Amino acid sequence: MAEKQKLTRIAVVSGDRCKPKRCRQECRKGCPVNKTGKICIDVASNSKIAYISEIMCIGCGICPKKCPFEAIQIINLPSNLNKDTTHRYSANSFKLHRLPMPRPGQVLGLVGTNGIGKSTALKILAGKLKPNLGRWDQPPDWKDILIHFRGSELQSYFMRVLEDKVKAVIKPQSVDQIPKAVKGSVQQLLDKKDEKKEQDRYVEMFELGNLRGRDISELSGGELQRFACALACLQQADVFMFDEPSSFLDVKQRLNAAQAIRKLLSPENYVVVVEHDLSVLDYLSDFICCLYGVPGVYGVVTLPAGVREGINIFLDGFIPTENLRFRPTNLVFKVAETTESEEVKRIRRYGYPNMDKNLGEFSLSVVEGEFTDSEIIVLLGENGTGKTTFIRMLAGLTPPESGIEIPQLNISYKPQKISPSFDGSVQQLFHSKIRDAYIHPQFISDVIKPLNMENLYDQSVKHLSGGELQRVAITLCLGKPADIYLIDEPSAYLDSEQRLIASKVIKRFILHAKKTAFIVEHDFIMATYLADRVIVFEGIPSVKTLATSPQILLTGINKFLKSLEITFRRDPSNHRPRINKLHSVKDSEQKASGNYFFIDS
Repeated sequence: MAEKQKLTRIAVVSGDRCKPKRCRQECRKGCPVNKTGKICIDVASNSKIAYISEIMCIGCGICPKKCPFEAIQIINLPSNLNKDTTHRYSANSFKLHRLPMPRPGQVLGLVGTNGIGKSTALKILAGKLKPNLGRWDQPPDWKDILIHFRGSELQSYFMRVLEDKVKAVIKPQSVDQIPKAVKGSVQQLLDKKDEKKEQDRYVEMFELGNLRGRDISELSGGELQRFACALACLQQADVFMFDEPSSFLDVKQRLNAAQAIRKLLSPENYVVVVEHDLSVLDYLSDFICCLYGVPGVYGVVTLPAGVREGINIFLDGFIPTENLRFRPTNLVFKVAETTESEEVKRIRRYGYPNMDKNLGEFSLSVVEGEFTDSEIIVLLGENGTGKTTFIRMLAGLTPPESGIEIPQLNISYKPQKISPSFDGSVQQLFHSKIRDAYIHPQFISDVIKPLNMENLYDQSVKHLSGGELQRVAITLCLGKPADIYLIDEPSAYLDSEQRLIASKVIKRFILHAKKTAFIVEHDFIMATYLADRVIVFEGIPSVKTLATSPQILLTGINKFLKSLEITFRRDPSNHRPRINKLHSVKDSEQKASGNYFFIDS
């Protein structure tokens, strides 16, 4: 029994942060093992980072505290995970334990925080990365790898990989990088990859008909996402992998993408999906593997579970079969319905008039509305219905057709696309843009600490990942003094956990600062969590649309879902919205009663 409780240590040194030539090597000098004459921490003269021997390390916790750049993390792990090590890149680097097990003819969903090993797992399953079982200095041959996975479904899978019988197609996570990698028109690239000769079918499914003649560099985020998904679906492959297929897509397009991905299934092929929109993951998957651990340090893949059970394990932060808690708190999506009380109506001090805007062949009509302090209004509508145009008219950046004067209010705007152009660190960016806010104690406790910004202070802005950039952009937007905060798709690139944290940060800030926020959000769980009221955009996208006046949450969401013919139920254990399968008993019942969405389960 004592053997089972024995711990093994992981020592991780961040290559980005460790700078031995700029410090006094406090870690090496302060190490108790080094003081005895043995070498636990060493900094070679030709090395760019420190080396820590995990065998010699006694886990005293001194070196992480001594390091001025916070580059060291020492983590204690149960020793039973040691024999399950799948891959490690090098000494003192990220370590992945176990692998998800895809099954032919079924969709495997992966859920976990960013930096936990999902992309590493995809590369290994795609045959693009050979698992080294943690032996980075003496990589094993395939015989040892097959013996390691003997008796599991992965053994037969890797046998196929070894015999070159597996062709994998990966839809990448960062679709906004596609124009940098490929050139040409949408039609040219579709023709080049059309191995199934089913181009018209997928063009219709992903609504690419009017984009065929466009150059790839002219596409928006949502258009690039649909194009990338269609390109993956057109190819002949044994393994289809989709890394975050829902980013930048509206609710209807997310379901279209989910249905297209499910149609790829055959008794012989495998489909693996990484997705942070939990309602889409629920709708799309047949079974789930969760990943937990410490981002950038180690990740562990759980055994496969049913869809509802797997997502609830992730949200609860507890694995019943292993009696293991991997997060101190559970994530709950309880939404309190806001009602139109007379008191609230009286204190609505701001309003905007009826407005019209014509942009080429597109026309938008806005019905007048009112809003108040400490209120979040979420804009619901398909892509191309004029949500960004409405925000720009409110901001005074785009004048309405009738020449109506819009009350001049101070605006802080976070756009959908974030292009980092700042040459310094995150802290230098904050100092130049939001100097007063980022040192204010209230802003630090409400925004900086929950979004974990302090850990990014020394990082170069241009080297940040998509999720890190998104958190920086949200902080910049909230840090600017304004009357109205206009936030376009705050969930893009954030993982499920970060989405809920970002929602809480935005909600708390708007409440404390007594300001108003207009938010465009397509992640349904996040939208319902944030919204006090909603504006619904109706009509034909990119042709003629109407923006309603702000409505209470239940009325507005029911109206929006009715136009999409989608119904949601709520999970009884954690209240998360779950999409009903089309034409299911529950779907038909809710449509007949007119209840497309419930505030309570």
